[in-house]
Amino acid sequence: MNLQHVAIDSGRVARITLRRAPLNVLNLKMLAELGQAFTSVSRDRPAVVVLAAEGKAFSAGVDIADHTEEKVGGMLELFHTIFRTMADMDAPVIALVQGAALGGGCELITACDLAVATASARFGQPEIRVGAFPPVAAVELPVAMGPRRAAEMLFTGETISAEEAATGGLINRVFPDATFATDAAAYVELVSRHSGAVLACTKEALRLGRGRTLQEALPDLETLYLDRLMKTHDAREGLTAFMEKRRPDFKDS
Repeated sequence: MNLQHVAIDSGRVARITLRRAPLNVLNLKMLAELGQAFTSVSRDRPAVVVLAAEGKAFSAGVDIADHTEEKVGGMLELFHTIFRTMADMDAPVIALVQGAALGGGCELITACDLAVATASARFGQPEIRVGAFPPVAAVELPVAMGPRRAAEMLFTGETISAEEAATGGLINRVFPDATFATDAAAYVELVSRHSGAVLACTKEALRLGRGRTLQEALPDLETLYLDRLMKTHDAREGLTAFMEKRRPDFKDS
């Protein structure tokens, strides 16, 4: 197997780990496995999903051999199915990035809700150098980094540092290489300590607001708040616990 899917913490956090070291190049078999893993995770309904990698790189992207004319259609179908599944998931997805995240590897990060990286990590979309462009990055990178910075990455193919990626908005935080495992685990806990049901509502709220004005989005957000959020056990429990000055007992429901 080229990856590992493990549910931990009583099912609250699901972890998908790329395991095709050293560079985690995404070939057709691995893309199929990754798509199946995200589909399985979506059915498991964890509070949070972690996408991580073994080896010296998060991922150097999709195997160049699978971009040939006879394979590229099947490759795009497999690859883009992963992003469609990620977009429809209720749980926030957190990327833990070490080493290089290039091409399709960088695109995976743009599709995650949150991302943290080692100080030595590098990010880039080098497709232009081999006569191609990254479809997912063309959509997601401008949202994360703004149109000018995204255009520069796509047009030049240059890589950027973790610090530049954080400043530009591609990732959330940069941690020292030596303490990355501990720091990343603490960051995941910072999110996963909250109600899975409320996290799902919050992700849906972000989805509803994307690319819309406040006036356009607010009616849908009000409906989400009243008809879905406020009917959960955890929203009622959170408010009651606050008023009673105690820790909430969330049920992820």
